[in-house]
Amino acid sequence: MGSASSLLTQYDIEEVQENCNYLFSQQEIVALYERFCQLDRNAKGFISADEFLSIPEFSLNPLSQRLLKITDGLNFKDFVAFFVCLQPKSFLPAEDWQVLVHLLNEAGYTRDASLLLDDFIKILSKCNMKMEVEVPVD
Repeated sequence: MGSASSLLTQYDIEEVQENCNYLFSQQEIVALYERFCQLDRNAKGFISADEFLSIPEFSLNPLSQRLLKITDGLNFKDFVAFFVCLQPKSFLPAEDWQVLVHLLNEAGYTRDASLLLDDFIKILSKCNMKMEVEVPVD
């Protein structure tokens, strides 16, 4: 493993796995950590908006300014939690979407409201839904 992954202990990996309900393997967490370290150019322990914008796919996304509101300043654990909330095909059964929309409305969110990452994670946890994301592992 490279120098970045050597800073991640077995305990850290297991803690992150537990935090994300074991949706990522240890190998995927190490790969995410290596990518996190690449983005965290000044080794501050968090990723700034400018660093997120250095990702071409992110900066070209028409929703990038909205996404920056929830991604600016993410530490590694929050970085992984952000990916837990994503799904490669954005597929949820219709009943799960209805529950999610209902919970968002109950929480006071409208179409025009900005959703904070912590709130999004809490709302998803109330739904008992699992979303998947694929992490390429070299």
